[in-house]
Formats: sequence, structure tokens, C-alpha cells
Amino acid sequence: MNYYLVMTTKRLLVLKNLSLVIALGWTVFIGYLCLANFKKLPNFGVSQMDKYVHFTFHFIFTITWGIYSWFQEKKLLLAKIKHIVIASILYVILIEILQGGFTATRTADIFDVFANTTGATIGYLVFTIFKKNKISFQ
Repeated sequence: MNYYLVMTTKRLLVLKNLSLVIALGWTVFIGYLCLANFKKLPNFGVSQMDKYVHFTFHFIFTITWGIYSWFQEKKLLLAKIKHIVIASILYVILIEILQGGFTATRTADIFDVFANTTGATIGYLVFTIFKKNKISFQ
């Protein structure tokens, strides 16, 4: 067997596994931060700062899961990225329901859903640019 083929395959497997760990870790991180009590954090004086945070959470969510999908499929499939965006939206809806019904210090906010959806959609657009410009990991 060709040594370079074996080494390339091993590197891609490591990257695929690493991308899965990062995506799963980020998903858990979002859940924790969205459900934890942060009433004692300092105020940075930026209006609607949490909306920027929510946007960033789901932008990165889409990017990390999209990269994992890219490694999994060995090519960029925009249909898979669309499913990731839908998963992101469903995840945020679940978190907002949990915030509203099961936490004493957090409240559900429809504008968080909009910020998260916007972040996930921009993440999808990044992948469409990659696809259009034929950018690849392989």
C-alpha cells in the first residue's frame, strides 16, 4: 500500500475525529452558557450584547458541524449544511423552552431565536462561498 495514501488517510481521520469533538464540545458549551445563571457578570454597556453572543454561538455551531460534515462526506454538501442550520434552529428553540420553563434566572426571548438563526444562516453562506470557489480540505 502507498505510504502517502495511508498517512493522508490517517491525518484525515484524526481531523474528522477532532472536528467531531470540537462540534460536540461547542454544542454542550452553548447549552451550558444559555442555561447557567450569569446575573453577577459585569455589564459591558453594549446594547443587546447578548444578541451578538447568540449570533456568534450559532455561527460557530454551523461552522464546526459543517466542517465535521465536510470531513465525513469527503466533500462539501450544501444539503448537509442546510440540515445543520435546521438543527441549530431546533436546538435554540429547545434551549429557549428550557430557559422559559426550567430556569429561575433566564427567560425565553424570541429575539435570541432570530439572532441564532441569523448566525446559522451566515454560517451557511460561508459554506456556499467555499463551494462556489471550490475550496477543499483534500
